[in-house]
Amino acid sequence: MSLESRVKLEVDLGKLSENFLEIRRRVAPARVAAVLKANAYGLGVLPVAETVRAAGAAMFGVAEINEAIELVPLGLPVQILGNLLPDEIAPAVEYGLICPLNDLEMARRISAEAVRQNRVVRGAVTVDSGMGRLGLQVAEAAPEILAMRGLPNLELHAIYSHFSTAYLRYDDYSLQQLARFKTLLAELAGAGLTFPEVHMAASDALNNFPESTRPPFTLARCGINMYGYYDNSVQQSMQLAPVVELKTRLAAVRTLRAGASIGYGRMHRLLRDTRVGTIAAGYADGLPLALSNRGYVLVRGRLCPVLGRISMDYTTISLDDVPEAVPGDEVVCFGRQGDRFLPLEEWAQLKGTHAYELLCSIGTRVRRVYRNCRKEN
Repeated sequence: MSLESRVKLEVDLGKLSENFLEIRRRVAPARVAAVLKANAYGLGVLPVAETVRAAGAAMFGVAEINEAIELVPLGLPVQILGNLLPDEIAPAVEYGLICPLNDLEMARRISAEAVRQNRVVRGAVTVDSGMGRLGLQVAEAAPEILAMRGLPNLELHAIYSHFSTAYLRYDDYSLQQLARFKTLLAELAGAGLTFPEVHMAASDALNNFPESTRPPFTLARCGINMYGYYDNSVQQSMQLAPVVELKTRLAAVRTLRAGASIGYGRMHRLLRDTRVGTIAAGYADGLPLALSNRGYVLVRGRLCPVLGRISMDYTTISLDDVPEAVPGDEVVCFGRQGDRFLPLEEWAQLKGTHAYELLCSIGTRVRRVYRNCRKEN
């Protein structure tokens, strides 16, 4: 027996494809790597991966080995953008992944494993140009990278870095990172070492620092922009459409008397008799607690304010402006209903965060539903 899901995340793969093509046009002649970590930011990795592959993705980027192995059957190169733990080296070589080379010792271990398996493995040198997270310190990196050049069965396929504050427009620190990385590339080229793939830009830099997508860079990484979202501070330089909508249903409709309190902690007390609805979604489904007493949803195309604290499974709303609402009605938490649109960015502003976190917080019981699937572009 199949029942309609109480909460669903609708993903428009047609819009995703159009967004990806727009990003490709923006960065050409550089190619685009689709970053699909964290289950494609919560949207569902395989449908998203198949869509962007058809739209011309050059490569997939992920955070760790399990995510990478899942994508191998799709046939595109897969680069791990994080690191490898010691017990992950052998399967990374076996599956033909592009392995992160965060230091010389890691490169030696990967090389030795490739020799043992009688395979040639592609490596991507990770350079810390100012992020302070992973990789070789940019000012001291050249000798270690040059030492990697002679390691057997290891192809130095790529070199890459990552911005720390590219979401800030006209940011001096980002320009310093870019200059440091370019200086390293020139030093390595002077020693006779160049790379087939060079990349530094991700979604924020595609907009704020387009020079990081031009030569010597051959590739740009893209994650959140594919889905039509930006960091709150980014200069939006592309026409991208949000591809997801979060929907649920009205579970109950009641009238509560003046003075009644709503939810845990009695955070809201009614000043008058009020028609209220209980919707079948809560923070386990991705609704941030920060929306308590502040957020809105859409019912029958009208804004309905959240009353009280959001619970794990349910949220109470005012239906004073929707007297015809009945249990079972569709509720849009973010997205479009009729002529009204509730952007995910409003949630982000209320919580003091960004779209990345909110998408990744949508719960596992929320059904992912895919619309406008396209085979080819």
